[in-house]
Amino acid sequence: METISHLTYLIAAVLFILALRGLSHPQSAGQGLKFGMIGMALAVATTLTMPQVQSYSLIVLGILIGGGIGYVIAQRTAMTALPQLMAAFHSLVGLAAVCVAAAAFYNPSAFGITNGGSIKLVSLIEMALGAAVGAVTFTGSVIAWGKLEGRISGKPVTFNGQHALNAALGAGLVLLIALLCITQAPVFFWAVVVVALALGVLMIIPIGGADMPVIVSMLNSYSGWAAAGIGFTLHNNLLIITGALVGASGAILSYIMC
Repeated sequence: METISHLTYLIAAVLFILALRGLSHPQSAGQGLKFGMIGMALAVATTLTMPQVQSYSLIVLGILIGGGIGYVIAQRTAMTALPQLMAAFHSLVGLAAVCVAAAAFYNPSAFGITNGGSIKLVSLIEMALGAAVGAVTFTGSVIAWGKLEGRISGKPVTFNGQHALNAALGAGLVLLIALLCITQAPVFFWAVVVVALALGVLMIIPIGGADMPVIVSMLNSYSGWAAAGIGFTLHNNLLIITGALVGASGAILSYIMC
C-alpha cells in the first residue's frame, strides 16, 4: 500500500509540474488547469486511503464546509477581482500551516517526531519555520486583500524607523526559534507566531495598492514554502514537492513582475 501511495504521489507531482507549464501560456492555460485539478484529486484520494486516517467524518465535514464556501465565493467573484481572491486564499494557506505546526507541537507522538519523550530538533526547526512563514503569509495576505478590495487605504503607510523595526523583529524571530529549539517551551512557540504575524503586517503596509499584484505573487511563494516546511513535519513527500513548486514559481513570477 505504501508503494502505491508513493507512486500516485509521484504521478500527482508530475501533473502539478505539467499544470505550471500549461499556465505559462494563455493557449495552454486551460489544459494546465485540468492537469492541476486531476493531480489534486489524485493526491486527496491517495491521502484519504492511507492507514493513518482514523476518522473520515471530520474530514468529509471539512471538505463539505470548505468546498461549499469556496464554491459560493468563486461564483460571486468577478474576473477583475481575482487578485484579491487569491490573496484571501493565500491567507488561509498560511493559517493552515500555523494550525498544523501547533497540532504537531502539542501532540508530537501522533506525527512520529518524538525522540525519548521530546520533540526531535530537526522537527522543531521545521515546524517553527513553517509556523513563522505561515503567520507572515496570513497577515500579509490579509493586508493585500484589504488594499485590493478597498477595505484598507491603498496609500503606503510609512513611519520613522520602520526598516529598523522590521530588522529587529526579524532578528528577534530567529532568536525565538533558537530558544524554542532549546527549551521546547510553548511560550516561545506562540511568541514566534505573534512576532511573525506582526512582521507580515509591517512588511506589506508600506507598499502601495498598485503594487499589490506583485505582493500577491510574493505571498503565493511564501505560502508554498510554508506548505513545504509543514510537509517535512508531516513526512509527506507530495506536500514538500508541491510546496517547493509553488514557492519557486511564485518567487520567479514575482521577480519577473518586479
